[in-house]
Amino acid sequence: MAHHIKNSVKVNLSAAQIWQTMSDYASVEKFATTITSSPIIGDIQSGLGAKRRCTFKDGSSIVEEIIEYKEGQGYTMALSDHTMPLKSMQVTMSIKAIDANRSEIFMTSDFVVKGGPLGWLMGTLLMGPMMKGVFKKLMTGLAYHVETGELIGEKLPSNDQLGKLILN
Repeated sequence: MAHHIKNSVKVNLSAAQIWQTMSDYASVEKFATTITSSPIIGDIQSGLGAKRRCTFKDGSSIVEEIIEYKEGQGYTMALSDHTMPLKSMQVTMSIKAIDANRSEIFMTSDFVVKGGPLGWLMGTLLMGPMMKGVFKKLMTGLAYHVETGELIGEKLPSNDQLGKLILN
């Protein structure tokens, strides 16, 4: 059985500002707390068909390929070449303008865990909630990086540093 999770963050940044960084497909390590590198694999640098290999701080990696792409709005990635207990996983990252200076970043995922009923339970109780937290950190890191140009590193800035950037 498939799981569906979603999360979003509203920010005091324009959708165009966010998209400029999101569309640089080989730079996720600049704003993701768990990724050390994300080089492009193959000849397609961005857009539909672009692939990157994300290497995590623990040395593991995953390949993400863009399978749906909407210029200025977002993309969907299929994940492969990983050691996670997943049959399949797709992640969508998108941006929507609230007004000229504010936007909302969205991340959703559809995934199927290996292991039948036990896998489904693991997806429900462990993986889904964990991924929602990872998504929130990634989106918050993206916004902070866009605002400041600073690399995120291993942990997000403090709530004081995020201040007026993240909306409630």
